[in-house]
Amino acid sequence: SYSVVWLPPNKVYQITLYCGSTSLVSFLVGAFRGKAWSYMNKTIQSLIEAADQAIREERFDDLMEYYTDDAVLIVKPGTEARGKKEIKNAFIRIAAYFKNSIIPTQGKMITIEAGDTILVLSQTHLDAENKSTSEYDMERRATYVYRKINGRWLCAIDNSYGTSLLD
Repeated sequence: SYSVVWLPPNKVYQITLYCGSTSLVSFLVGAFRGKAWSYMNKTIQSLIEAADQAIREERFDDLMEYYTDDAVLIVKPGTEARGKKEIKNAFIRIAAYFKNSIIPTQGKMITIEAGDTILVLSQTHLDAENKSTSEYDMERRATYVYRKINGRWLCAIDNSYGTSLLD
C-alpha cells in the first residue's frame, strides 16, 4: 500500500520504502521553484559517462565490461542485440552507420533504485557527422536498467529509445 502526501516547496526530503522492517530503497526528493527532482545515483552516472566515452573512442571490448552477460540492447525499434557478443557487433554497426563519428551524451537523469536494481531515465543526446540525414531521432528519452552483480553495477537493459518504442 502507499499514501500520497503534499510536501511543502523549497525543502528536501528523504523517502525510504519499507517491506516490514526491511528498508528497500531510500532516495532524496524535493521541489524548488515548482520543479521536482530526485537525487541521482552518482555511481551509475559515472558508469554511463564512461560507457559513452568508450563508444566515442570505439573501444567496444572495454564497453562490454559495463554490461551483464545476458544484457539486451535495443539497436533500433524492432531490433535487439542479446548478450555481449551481439551487443559488441551492434555497436560496431552503429558506429559505421554514423561514419565513426557518434558522440553520445546524457542530459538530465533520474534513477529509481530498489535493492540490486536501478532504473535510469535519461535524456540522451547523439551527435554525429551525418546526424542531419539520419533516419533516427538524435534526442531521446532513454531507459536503462542496471543490476548489481558481485558488487558491480552492470547494464542489463540498454534502451536509448525509451518509451518511444510504444509509438
